[in-house]
Amino acid sequence: MPSEMLSGPDLGAGYLHQLTTDRDGDRTTFTFHAQEGGQDANGPPKGPLDAFGYVHPPSPCPFGGPRCWHRRFLLPFTETARVRPCYNRSRFVLQAMIDQAYAGAAVAVESALGEVIDRIDRVPELANGAWTIRGSTAAWLLGAPVHPRDIELHVPRDAIDAVGRALNEYLIEPVATTDWPSLGIVRGGRAFVGTFVAGARVEWATPLEAPASIDDWGATPDGPRTVEATFRDRTLRVPRPEYTLVRAAGKGRTATVGPLAAWLRGFGADPELLEALLVRYRLSPPAAAQVRAALAP
Repeated sequence: MPSEMLSGPDLGAGYLHQLTTDRDGDRTTFTFHAQEGGQDANGPPKGPLDAFGYVHPPSPCPFGGPRCWHRRFLLPFTETARVRPCYNRSRFVLQAMIDQAYAGAAVAVESALGEVIDRIDRVPELANGAWTIRGSTAAWLLGAPVHPRDIELHVPRDAIDAVGRALNEYLIEPVATTDWPSLGIVRGGRAFVGTFVAGARVEWATPLEAPASIDDWGATPDGPRTVEATFRDRTLRVPRPEYTLVRAAGKGRTATVGPLAAWLRGFGADPELLEALLVRYRLSPPAAAQVRAALAP
């Protein structure tokens, strides 16, 4: 059955957007499309959309051509009314997200994190505190000299949808089965918590096929290693900063590695955990050497 356009063409951040659906019995794929819109979309855009999980399809898109960006979500067609607001908010906040990714605009981590925590505190599935803040925001909470690009949450699989309901009006992607280039096929969601012009991107997902992410690894079978962090008089458990350091090196963020490693020397590195992460994350020899040299006294 051919694709059906549900919305568009719409404008946002230098791109033309469409929302389409492809139905195959009970199986439905919703697709967010985006292609450069030129002057009609107040373009050209400041940067590409791969930073937000978009990919180019393997063949030319009938709506946007060979350079169309796609985000796809597998949901029942009855969820259309839930997908539409996510699509609209995604294009409304896209300029803010692009400015943060490519123009040095501030990410409103503190205000967004406060809102996220307040809402998660009301999620029954997470009443036992079985969730953590991960990535650069976790290191930032510990005082590391990093500037978080987003807020990454880790929640149990049975709470993925509940977090989406808690952040419903902020969703830029529906909670769904989808493909995240960094994790493969996941059940997850994304939100932009804040206004249309200022806020922070929030992500949470659980892999359905790929192995667990780096933050789930430990130096022993006991699991990931965490420490306590304080935010607005609240104590949170977060992964140790070695996770952030190794991920930064693996993603080629060399400007982050040196300052973070220097700070970690004062914080107190965990050599056993660091070596385990360097091996399991499969850093290139030069990248691993850079990390070790940066941590040397």
